[in-house]
Amino acid sequence: MKRRVIIVQARMASTRLPGKVLMDIGGKPMLSQQLGRLKRCRRVDDIVVATTTNPEDDPVAALADREGVRLFRGSENDVLSRYAGAAREARAGLVVRITADCPLIDAEQVDRVVQALEDGASEYDYAANTLDRRFPRGLDTETFFIDTLERVDRMATSKEAREHVTYFIHEEHPELFRILSVVDEEDHSDLRWTVDTPEDLLFVRKVYEGLGSAVLNAGYRDILAFVLPRPDLIAINRDVAQKTV
Repeated sequence: MKRRVIIVQARMASTRLPGKVLMDIGGKPMLSQQLGRLKRCRRVDDIVVATTTNPEDDPVAALADREGVRLFRGSENDVLSRYAGAAREARAGLVVRITADCPLIDAEQVDRVVQALEDGASEYDYAANTLDRRFPRGLDTETFFIDTLERVDRMATSKEAREHVTYFIHEEHPELFRILSVVDEEDHSDLRWTVDTPEDLLFVRKVYEGLGSAVLNAGYRDILAFVLPRPDLIAINRDVAQKTV
């Protein structure tokens, strides 16, 4: 079986909310909360935090050490090379791409995307639950085999493709890859559970506060059950525009 490795890209710099990865949510840094949720994945063998060599990101490196996960430091702007380096060092056979702004990420849904790619290994190179979006933004999971990542690292040259790890696959040259879209039976794509603005941060803090000690074990459906009857919560960040490439 291929070694399955989650790589979480994390850095202090953020255009709309600098330092967000270490901001407090429920009494812990956001990245710590996210890693706690990812450690519940059953179809993953290892977790790596991939940050930059910039001294500004030393606190991110220190957090990874405290959380007992692997650390890889690489280029700040060439995120694709940072990902490829992290995957090689961790001896990954299957890479799971997660960004560090998803403190409500659900281990069961991550496992679902991993299993979809593993089950379709003879037919697909890449699987994601972001292509035909049905899940809230913030449960984003992409998976691909190491040879797919190596191909992309060799071939991708544009600024967008080097900065956004899978842009080459689903935006520039999808015809070169066998792509699997993982969708849910319900459509909650209008919900925003990622953190990119102060409004997003307030929303997630309210969810953590409302769920209390149950939040670590709360899955996607549990959080939905808490959020959907609360239009006041949904309204907090409903009008935030998603940043585009």
